[in-house]
Parts: sequence; C-alpha cells; structure tokens
Amino acid sequence: MQGAGRDGRIRYADGAEVQPRRGRSTLARRPSNSSMSIRSISRHRSIDPGVVLPIQYRTLSINLEEGKRRLSKEGSKSAEHDGKVDLDWHKIPVDEVYSRLSSSPLQGLSQAQHARKLKEFGRNLPSPPPSRWFRKALSYLFGGFGSILLVAAILVFIAWKPLGQPPAPANLALAIVLVIVFVAQAVFSMIQDWSSSRVMSSIKTMLPEETFVIRDGMRQQVSGADIVPGDVLCIEMGDKMPADVRFVEVSSDAKFDRSVLTGEAAPLRATVDSTDDNFLETCCIGMAGTHCVSGSAKGVVIATGDRSVFGRIAKLSAKPKEGLTPLQREILVFVGTVVSAMVVFIIIIIIAWAAWLRKDHPNWISVPMLIVSCVSAAVAFIPEGLPIAVTASLTIVAKIMKQNKILCKSLQTVETLGAVNVICFDKTGTLTKNQMTVTDCMAAHDTFTANAAIGITQRVRNISSSYDSGRDLCAEAILELARIGGLCNAGEFDPTKTHLPLDQRKINGDATDQAVLRFVESITSVASIRQEWQNVFRLAFNSKNKFMIQIVQRVPSSGDKQDAKDNMLLTIKGAPDILITRCTHFMNYDGSTQQLTPEKLKFVEETKDKWSAQGKRVILVARKKLVTEYSPQSREFEEEVMQESNSGLELVGLVGIIDPLRDEIAEVIKTLRGAGIKIHMVTGDFKLTAQAIATECGIITQQPKNSDDWTALSTVQLSISELPSTARSLVISGSELINLDKEQWDRLCTYDEIVFARTTPEQKLRIVKELQYRGETVGMTGDGVNDAPSLKAADVGISLGSGSDVAIEAADMVLLDSFSAIVEAVKYGRVVFDNLKKTVSYLLPAGSFSELWPVMTNVLLGLPQILSSFLMIVICCFTDCAAATAIAYEQPEADVLLRPPRDTKRDHLVDWKLILHAYGFVGVLESVCSFSMAYWYAQRKGIPFSALWFGFGNVPSDISAERYAQILNEASSVYFVTLVVTQWFNLMSVRTRRLSIFQHPPLFNSQTRNAYLFLAIILALVFAIFFLYLPRIQQVLGTTPVPVEHWFLPMAFGMGWLLLDEGRKWLVRKRPKSLLGSIAW
Repeated sequence: MQGAGRDGRIRYADGAEVQPRRGRSTLARRPSNSSMSIRSISRHRSIDPGVVLPIQYRTLSINLEEGKRRLSKEGSKSAEHDGKVDLDWHKIPVDEVYSRLSSSPLQGLSQAQHARKLKEFGRNLPSPPPSRWFRKALSYLFGGFGSILLVAAILVFIAWKPLGQPPAPANLALAIVLVIVFVAQAVFSMIQDWSSSRVMSSIKTMLPEETFVIRDGMRQQVSGADIVPGDVLCIEMGDKMPADVRFVEVSSDAKFDRSVLTGEAAPLRATVDSTDDNFLETCCIGMAGTHCVSGSAKGVVIATGDRSVFGRIAKLSAKPKEGLTPLQREILVFVGTVVSAMVVFIIIIIIAWAAWLRKDHPNWISVPMLIVSCVSAAVAFIPEGLPIAVTASLTIVAKIMKQNKILCKSLQTVETLGAVNVICFDKTGTLTKNQMTVTDCMAAHDTFTANAAIGITQRVRNISSSYDSGRDLCAEAILELARIGGLCNAGEFDPTKTHLPLDQRKINGDATDQAVLRFVESITSVASIRQEWQNVFRLAFNSKNKFMIQIVQRVPSSGDKQDAKDNMLLTIKGAPDILITRCTHFMNYDGSTQQLTPEKLKFVEETKDKWSAQGKRVILVARKKLVTEYSPQSREFEEEVMQESNSGLELVGLVGIIDPLRDEIAEVIKTLRGAGIKIHMVTGDFKLTAQAIATECGIITQQPKNSDDWTALSTVQLSISELPSTARSLVISGSELINLDKEQWDRLCTYDEIVFARTTPEQKLRIVKELQYRGETVGMTGDGVNDAPSLKAADVGISLGSGSDVAIEAADMVLLDSFSAIVEAVKYGRVVFDNLKKTVSYLLPAGSFSELWPVMTNVLLGLPQILSSFLMIVICCFTDCAAATAIAYEQPEADVLLRPPRDTKRDHLVDWKLILHAYGFVGVLESVCSFSMAYWYAQRKGIPFSALWFGFGNVPSDISAERYAQILNEASSVYFVTLVVTQWFNLMSVRTRRLSIFQHPPLFNSQTRNAYLFLAIILALVFAIFFLYLPRIQQVLGTTPVPVEHWFLPMAFGMGWLLLDEGRKWLVRKRPKSLLGSIAW
C-alpha cells in the first residue's frame, strides 16, 4: 500500500445515505491511481436443489436482534476450529488484524500460507443442508396418491381376510398389486428426485465463483471457494461478499446492502474504524452474502464457510422451503377435485348398497365385494401416472434449460415464463454488447471522427516533439479534451497487459470509462497525464445524477511549493442534457476560455441530437477551476463541490460512443413479438439515443415521426376503448413519467411499443409495478446494480451471466451464454404447461372415465363389473403410465411461439374445456366402444345383454355358472384390450392441441420426432400380453386370451376417432372463433 498523501477520495451523490450510528469516523484511503486496481467478480452462491426440481437460492432475511441472539447463543455453546470464537475483529486496529492472521497489506498471503490455511480451515463452502431422509421418505411414500393407494390396499387385504368367506385369490392379488404400485411410485419419485438433484448440482457450477485477492504481492483471480482467513480481498461495486472481512481500505462512497442478513433496506456506509461495539452493527465489517452497491474497498478475510455470520445463521435457520408454486397449486386443485369426485361416487355406491341392494338383492354384493367396489371406484378415478409424468416433465425441462445455458433459480420461474406477456429490456449490456467505442468527438467549434482526431494529434507530434509550434489548429483542443477525459475517469489499464496492442489491453472499469480511456490513450499517454495530476476527490457516476466528478490537483515539481488548496481542477463528465445548462463558457481552439454564446450552444445541441439520433451515447466533458478553504476530508468540501458543479462550468467537448447491438437481438425481438409478447425498452440513455437503438433492433416499428410522446397521454377526450388497435409506439422520458396520473398510466399501458428513456432505478421499479397493477405478467432484463430493484419486483427477473452480482442475485433467471436463449426459455416455459395438459388429457379418458362406469353399472344397473379392478390397476400403472411419461418428451408445437401467452387467471391446467374433451368426447367414445365390444363378445358366446341388464348376478338357465364366469372373464379382457388399443390412437391425438398429426409427425421429422411414443406403445402391448396370456396370471386373476379380431377392431375404432379429431382440429384452425373453436382445449 502507498501512503495517503495523494488522497483519492470518492463520494456518492445520493442524498439519502445512511450514516454510521456512532458518528463519522476517519477513513483510511489510498490514491485512486494506485497500481493495484480493484475489480472483483466474486459470485459464490449456494443453490439448493429443493424437493422436486427447482434451484433455490437460500436467501436469509432475518431480524437483526434475532441474529444477535442466535450468534450470542452459538458463541457460548460451540467452539470454532481453533478453539475459540473471535467476534472482536471490529475492535482491534488494522495492524493487529494483519498480525493475527499472519498477512500483509502489500504481500497478502503467500502460496505456502494459503495452502496451510486451506488445509486448516477447509474450503469456503457452506455445509450441505441436512438430508432429512426420513421426511423425504414419507413424502415419497404418502405424497400424491400414495396414501389413497395404501388405504385401498389395506381395505382389500381386509376384504380377502377375514371378511372373505372363502378368501378370494383375486382380492389377495389385487391387494398385493396395490402395495407394489404404492412402493413403485415412491421408488420412482425418489429416483426422479435424485436425478433432478444431480441436474441442479451440475447447473450451480455453471456460474463463475471468482474473486480477486492479493497473494505474494500480486493481484490474482481465484476461486471464491479457495479463500482463507488472511486473504486480502478486493471488492468493487456490484460484487457479492464471499466471506466475512475486516475493511482496511474503503472509498468514501463504499456502501453495502445487508438486507439479506438484517432486513434493513437502506445500504450502510463502509468504514475502516469501528462504529459500534456490536459485531453485527459495526460498519467496518463486511459480511458474507452482502452486496457492494457503490464504491470499492479492500478487506482482510476473517471468517469463511460456516464460520462466517451468514454460515452460522444458515446452519441455525436451515429448514425446508414452504409454500407451493403455481403449478403445484394447480395440481393440488386437480387432485382435490379428483378425490372429491371419488368420495362422492363411493358415497353413492355405499348408499345404494345400504338402502337398496343389501335388502332387495342380498346375494349380489357382499361386504367384501362392497369394499372391492369402493376400491375400484377409487382406483378408477385416480390418474396414478400423473405424479410420475409431472416429475418427468420438469426434469426434462431442467435438462433442456441446462443445455441452453439457462439458469432458473426456481420452478416458479419456468412456470411463469409461459405466461409472460410484457418484457422490459434494459439497453446497455442486454440489447447491446456493452463493448463501447468512441466514434466521434467535438472540440472547440468542430466535430471530428475518432480516427480524424487521432490523426490530427499524431500529425502534430510528427512535425515536432514540442507542441509550441507547427501544430494543427484543432490539436490543442483535442488534446485538452483527451486530458480531461483521462482525468475524469474511473477506468484503469491492467498493468500486466501493457505489452499488448491498445485494442487488446484490458481496462478495469465500466464500459463507458473503458471507451473514453482507450480513446484518450490513442491520442496521448494516460499514465503521463495522471502523473502530472493527483486525485483529491471523486464523486462516482450513478444512475440518478447521470454524471461523474473528479477533483484533481497538479503535482508540484521538485522544490516547488504550493498551497494544497490551490490549483485544484473540477473535472466532470456525463449526460449532455443534464450538464449543458450548467455550462457558461467553452474552451476555444487554443485552450482559452470563451463565453458560451447562443450560437455555440445551438451548435452543441444540434451535434448532440444528431449523434443521439444515430444511436450513439453522447458524453459531455467540462472543467472548472476550484478554489476552496475546506479540506478534502471535510463534509463542507463535498457540499462545496456539489454547489460549484451546478453552474459556471467550461465546456471542453463532446464524445460520441457507439455500443453495437448483439448480433441475435433483432431476431429475438421479432420472435418474442410474434409470440404475443409486448416489448418495451427501459434505459437511462438520452431519448433520441434510446429511440434510435429501439428502431434499429425492432422494438419500435414506427417511423420516429409517427411515434407518440407523453402529450398523447393527455388527450382526455379519447377514452381507452377508442384508442387504435394497431401497433402504436410511445417514447417517454423519466422526467415525463413523474407527473403521470392513473388515467394516463392506463393509456400508456395500452401501447404495444414503448421506450422509457432517462429513467432512474426508482422509475424502472414503478414501471414494473404499474404494468403489474394492470394485470400484465412482466419480465424484466438487466445486468447492473441499478437494475436490481426492478429485477426483483418483476414476475420474472432476467439477468445475464456477465452482469453484476447484485443483478444476478435479484434475478429469477440467468442467461449464461447467448441472449437468444431467452427465446428457448419462453418456449419451454410454455411447453412444460402444454405437455402437462396433454398428459392429463391422455390419462383421464381411459384411466378415469372408462374405468368408472363398469363399477357404477355394476352397482346401479345390476350388470357384471365388466372390467376387473385388477385390470384397472394395470391400465393406470402400466399400460398408460409409460405413454404419459413419453408425452413429457414431446417437442414444442410449431405454433407454440405464435400463440398469445397464457392468462394465469383463466388458463388453468385442468379447466372445463379439457374435462369436456377428455370425458365428453374421448371418454364417451372409448367407453361406448369398450362396452360394445365386451357385451357383443358375451352375446356371441351365449349370454345376451338382456340377461345381464338388471340381472344382479342371476345366471341364465341354459348356461352353467362356470361357463357364465368364464365368458364374463373373457369379456372383461376384451374391454381391457379395447381400452389399451384405443389409447394408442388417443396418444397420437393429444400430441397436438390444434395442429394436424401431419404438421407435427411423430417420426421422420427431427423437429417433432418423439420415438418414446412408440416405445410406450410397445410396452403397453407387452404388459397386456403378460397379464392376459401367462397361464399363471390367468389362474390367479381370472384373465384370458383375447381373440385376434378384438385386437384389430379397436384399431379401426381408434383410427375413426383419430380422423374425427383431425377434423375437429382443422375446424379449430380455420374457424378459431366458432363454437368448436371456443370450446377447444
């Protein structure tokens, strides 16, 4: 570290800052042009796979007093690795901190020390949460329909013995199968959970976990997991703290958001000296999990992993997540509906038996048979394959998201993506590459391209090594613009890359500072400029003020004496529309100061508007001599700097910067708009710049002259219903948003294309909330610290993997690679919901509707139960289950991104339209065909239907009881085969909701192929043959082989209603507003 003589003091211009509780402390500072530039990208995060699928970021919001109580309790009960708990790090001097940890302010730790401490303290990782295997096992066994299956098995066992007189082997077999299904669904859930956990564990490694430390006297980038106590950590705005640190150097605007630990919303200023006796409240301690929201700092790591404050509280507070996601609630409602209907039908059966059958037909249904009938009704109603299909669907989507390098932090994110109907895009770093380059500049009375400006200064240098003669007329003005641009700049060249060409050298700093600094270096040496001037005070750029101030002072030559308060220069750069009104003078060609005339002001405004209309970011650079009586360390100095910057500035010049659009962004915007999603831009840039970029990338499709401005919102005589229905564009700035009333916001939210320019973080947040208030499901993209509030408030916050830690933490979804992955995310957000609807639509006709009516006709109409309870189980858990899982692998339909987004308030997983289709269309057809085939077979074998109708078990006189039972067993097998075969055609039908099978073929097209469907059909056939044709199974369960014609006749039926459904889909496509289209599921 260097001495504090050349003080680089930084201030944040936000008036609402939090003061330390114990008064203002003296901060240790270093020169800002130190060779050790600070840049941290620490992104260590804990991702908990959760119970089913989601990635859960365990974010602790804990009351401060509760945190103190728990830490105190833990400190008295447990010991650290070295045998004591040190919570006095904030009280001891900085030198003692280094001494205790055997570290050094200049050298940090050596590699040997690091290796030894890593072995002693372990890696900087939290302990894995407790497995809670017992609770998980219970959820596997009794979750979903497991408890119903277990109760059903117990009841059938009772019906077998002791109630069965004599015990029926079929009942024993049914009870055993129910137990097997009960265990099998638990095992499958466990396997799927394990598989999902593996996917999530691999996803969490996709985020970088890097940070910068000083080791062996060098600034090094290391894994956050390898940090040990004693490491000197470098922190910058936007970084997340990977461990607890004691600050040893802070900028004056360094602030940390501790809300993750304390719940306090306002960030706390960081200090070097302690401000409170309590470890949790002092400002000289940085805690793991907190975020640096402004400024920069250096700190010595004092605790890692479970020894950090965050780690201790996490251990004490670890508990499973509570609450249901929207999809879980949808499934819960569906299950509740199914169970309610099941209970109703069971009650009907019991009432019919008790009030009628027991008296009038006592030999028809005995108590054991009543139990079996009730169990049969329960089995008929329960779609046992649904939980397996849901888990499989979500696991598949998780794998697809991983393949596309999309990190979704929770299951709710995937579900909500399918319903997003508005996406607000940030510009810089999201729509653009965040690779800025200076293309133009203005100095004195002229504008130049960047290459021309560089050529002018190089030509002057070639004429003479001195700038006193032979120089170009504009050279001095351009050089002065470069000098001020190099001084009023927070960027720093990486000293290890100085040997590389200028365009390849790494610069630490934001993209704007990088562009300006690279331009300055191409004109003159940045190092030589900064050697002549020392930094005195810095007010960092922020999204509210839109400017940066740097106070510099010329370094006196040897033997030269000057007052520390003399020769100070205020340099400022920022948004021209903010700063131009503060300028009263401008710099002439020779560097002299001239009055800023209206003509000159008009030239500056025209230049700014011209560049902005070309999509360029325009930066104004100005200066002003500063004479003050106050010390740079005082509060009064900061107040005077702010006062002086409000007026009397001397305009040095303008800089035009281009930030190219991402290559894929135009196609992404076009695709999302085609999916019925409104696209808005929310940016801090100037209105003309924002509008130009929005037009270039396709967010605005109107000509600029045809776009509305805020005055269109004040047309009070025009009601919302009278507004044109065609796509309309609106461009509005943050200052114009402030005064909008509710009716104007109502009008604003009807626009399809909106550009919000010059917005602050508070205004971004308000935009999100106003859209949500009007029923929109909002997605928000961003990558900066100022985007975090709106990212957190949006229904789906979307950040980039290259964004700041604060933005990534606030977002629900992180795009780790290409921005075009957002299209895949939206697509599969819709697909997961679509495929689950298809799964339910497939399971209900056979697995519920067609199984129920054999039981009800048996009880109410005296017909034999034409489908045995055992074969019901076979359909639900064997023949249909494989196909239901195969549907989860269905590829997106061609129109999935051509349909409007799902309305979360109206479009449910199971609605009346789906019930009507599954029961009223497919279910009725399958039931009628199955009944017809079974009773037609019985009639052909000698049992007419008239003998069975209200027969209540009376055997016709012309046939023996044994033959009667044999024929009915064969008819039951026929019913079973008819359902199995017709479900194959139902499977092909439910693959699409509107498209023809020829538009979405299951084979011969890689975009729509799903070979698992045919594997499922083969498995269903194998199961049917196994349970019908094996002699041993036949003896126990009473199943029989089925004549070959009863395998092919159902195929004819299935083909018939597949063609019927194709006709229905054709009408829905051609006439979507017809009656058939309005009831289409």
